[in-house]
Amino acid sequence: MTEQVSLDQPQSRGMRAAFRLFGAIERIGNKLPHPFWLFWIMAAIVVALSAALAGITVINPATGKEVVIKSLLSAAGAQVMLGDIVANYAEFPPLATILTTTLGIVIAERSGLFDTVLRLTIVKMPSKFVTFGLAMAAMIGHVAGDAAYVTLIPLGAIIFRAVGKSPVLGAIVAFVSISAGYDASPSITTTDVLLSSLTTAAAQHLDPTVVVGPLSNYFFGLASSVVIAVTITVVVETLLTKRPDLAVDEDYQHDESADSQLDITTQQRRASAFAGLFTVLFIALVVVIMLPASSPLRGEDGGVLKSPVFDGMAGVIGLLFAGMGIVYGLTAGTFTRAKDVTDAMVQGFKNMAPILVLFFAISQFLAYFKWTGIGEVLAITGAERLAAVDAPGWAILLGMAVIISFMNFVITSGSAMWALAAPIFVPMLMLLGIDPATTQAAYRVADSVTNCVTPMSPYFVMALGFVQQYRKSAGIGTLASFTLPLAAVIWVVWIAFFLAWYLLGIPFGVG
Repeated sequence: MTEQVSLDQPQSRGMRAAFRLFGAIERIGNKLPHPFWLFWIMAAIVVALSAALAGITVINPATGKEVVIKSLLSAAGAQVMLGDIVANYAEFPPLATILTTTLGIVIAERSGLFDTVLRLTIVKMPSKFVTFGLAMAAMIGHVAGDAAYVTLIPLGAIIFRAVGKSPVLGAIVAFVSISAGYDASPSITTTDVLLSSLTTAAAQHLDPTVVVGPLSNYFFGLASSVVIAVTITVVVETLLTKRPDLAVDEDYQHDESADSQLDITTQQRRASAFAGLFTVLFIALVVVIMLPASSPLRGEDGGVLKSPVFDGMAGVIGLLFAGMGIVYGLTAGTFTRAKDVTDAMVQGFKNMAPILVLFFAISQFLAYFKWTGIGEVLAITGAERLAAVDAPGWAILLGMAVIISFMNFVITSGSAMWALAAPIFVPMLMLLGIDPATTQAAYRVADSVTNCVTPMSPYFVMALGFVQQYRKSAGIGTLASFTLPLAAVIWVVWIAFFLAWYLLGIPFGVG
């Protein structure tokens, strides 16, 4: 896309340098292959490295056992690459869990529940609170995944216009809130399920007993959603609203029919209330059943964390959202027969096809990487070097966050990047006494913030398209000049919040 910057665009030296950087990132990123092929290239590199480094040994300080790098160019390696190709995919940790959760979430999404909840969050918000309301709606909307972009960006523009604010700024606030705060949410999302599965697999390279569940970052994610919404509100209200280039084009013709997106019918309100009641009753029922020490929903030792409920949290989440969606759909009239529910699940799986294709390549790469022992050797060696430096845990986590933030400019898929990074960072930091859930939380902060400034994100282009509906002259530089200050402040505030949370020893979540 050709960059167009309006004449009234602030053009400080720093901003021009940032635009040149974004242009370079876009050019480099466009030359990278699709992540599917990128992982096969990485797999080929692992094959070559395993042959070159075969026989190198280290001692795992956690177990006292010797770790030896094995060559994939051997009979045993051929079994991994060819004989186990189906098993590698079938046993890929996130595969079954993300599909199970998605079955429920797509029912809720297709029923119209998420759309109604998002509109209810901000439609009646007083003008002075509309920025915070839109930002919080985005935090809630993360449960809908990428569908939140499609719903909230145009809705944000319409709502800002309705209260006398710039629709350009409304679209930008919605985009930044969804993208920069992607891994923060007051509710459990598919991202929790996906990342925790990858983190568990990485941790088990070192300790097979470690399990990181979908709730492992829940407390931090809940608090972060409020912190990010407040941060966005402060930056927007104190800085961005004062910019002189927020007016729409003089020849812009407002489509009055678009305002109907703000309308919420009595039936939709009633349906969302029933869905909320179902949620309360569902959670209360699970809690009541788990109260007795002899409850079948408790673990063998009577524990709660090691129990069918927590071990099967992906399924529980899927059932909860499926129930919410069915209750809403039947009450609102979007579901009128049982087939509507199964059709919603089928359509949801169709939308999952790109992820399932990517998972095939990732699963093979990770199987090769794990079997060779390269990841474990790198983690142990890296941990020894860091221990020799005697750097504090917070400094190590900060360094990792900086690396991930820069990687995210080019590799915009959060799951793909964590699949690359987790096998190194998780066991390495475990050896330094840093819990896998903490490492995952640090990754989620770093992975989210730069989403709103990289032109490699397809949603950056989508947001630009919505902005151009109001200002035809807007280009990549225009959008970046709004998102860059927001991203910079959010990164500093969220990283500081994470480090404070870590240093105070507050649990990041459950399990």
